[in-house]
Order: sequence, then structure tokens, then C-alpha cells
Amino acid sequence: MNENQIKGTAKDIAGKVQETAGEVVGSKEQEAKGLAKQVEGKSQKAAGDVQDKAEDLIDDARKPR
Repeated sequence: MNENQIKGTAKDIAGKVQETAGEVVGSKEQEAKGLAKQVEGKSQKAAGDVQDKAEDLIDDARKPR
């Protein structure tokens, strides 16, 4: 796992917590902020997934055949 995957996952989890807290206290603003944080986290994790795959492809291309 790379840094983007880890940070993205953490943001997604934090967003879920914030969304749930917003639901519990009846704050639509906190729910929306939580959902936005989840989207940001999922996007960052996806970028990390792409980065990880690209690094794997580069490593494979450098291996002697």
C-alpha cells in the first residue's frame, strides 16, 4: 500500500463517522460534509491504486526476460 491508499482509506472512514454523527444529531450539514469527505477519500484511494498498479507494471517491465 502506498501513502495515497492509506490516507484515502482514512478519509473515507472519517467521512463515514462524520456522516453518522450528523445523522445522530440531526445535522444535515455534518452529513453532507461526511459524504464529501468519503468521496474525497475514495478518490484519493483510487489514485493510490492507479499509482500502485503503474509501479507494478514498471517493475515488471524492468525484469530481465
